[in-house]
Amino acid sequence: MKNLENKVAIITGGNSGIGYAAAAELTAKGAKVIITGRNKEALVKAENELNVKGIVSDQSDLKSINSLVEQVKAEFGKVDILFLNAGIAAFAPVESASEEHYDSIMNVNVKGVYFTVQKVLTILNDNGSIIFNTSINAHVGMPNSSVYASSKAAVLSLNKVFATELAQRKIRVNAVSPGPVETPLYGKLGLEKEEVEGFGSILGEKILLKRFGQAEEIAKTVSFLASDDASFITGTEIVIDGGLTVNAVI
Repeated sequence: MKNLENKVAIITGGNSGIGYAAAAELTAKGAKVIITGRNKEALVKAENELNVKGIVSDQSDLKSINSLVEQVKAEFGKVDILFLNAGIAAFAPVESASEEHYDSIMNVNVKGVYFTVQKVLTILNDNGSIIFNTSINAHVGMPNSSVYASSKAAVLSLNKVFATELAQRKIRVNAVSPGPVETPLYGKLGLEKEEVEGFGSILGEKILLKRFGQAEEIAKTVSFLASDDASFITGTEIVIDGGLTVNAVI
């Protein structure tokens, strides 16, 4: 069912992983999709594969965000859906985390997200949908994730505040918080294939469904929140983790 026909969507970080899957899902549901990313080659590849519009944009740079909004406005006019998927993950213990480590994560995951919402609001239709991609790391206290987890917790706070502020425009604001998902992210973290498989095997035992999630599974939840099927849902967080954060009594 094409329940997103005549809708225009922006997906940040849409050239791989969850963003790519979301672009495919929203396109299949009838939306016109714009994806962003910093890698022009990867964007062109995704454009050709998904039949979407790719725009090179750096979420940590406010000038780049302004340019994105102007390009979208010139070509599409207004938009209906904003999926804030772009983000970076890096890990360090508190004893050795550097200022550069802190700033690089916060500039993309918090500052960039905040100002992307602010700028896109000027072209977002009333009754639109904003969706944040956060993480269960905001809740679980994983070692070495202090800055990354803090960035995702900050976005969850924005989720509730923006839902309140934008309710008068009937703009719904929600978040998806994935658990472990099979995406290229692990390769970007510098982990070897064997390390990823070993990590997955150990973590898999803690997940009730005994496997990592698939990007397509997250994308389906994003598509639901973007559609009128979720017309009475705002200010909420949907955890998609296969039961990882369920604390079994026995």
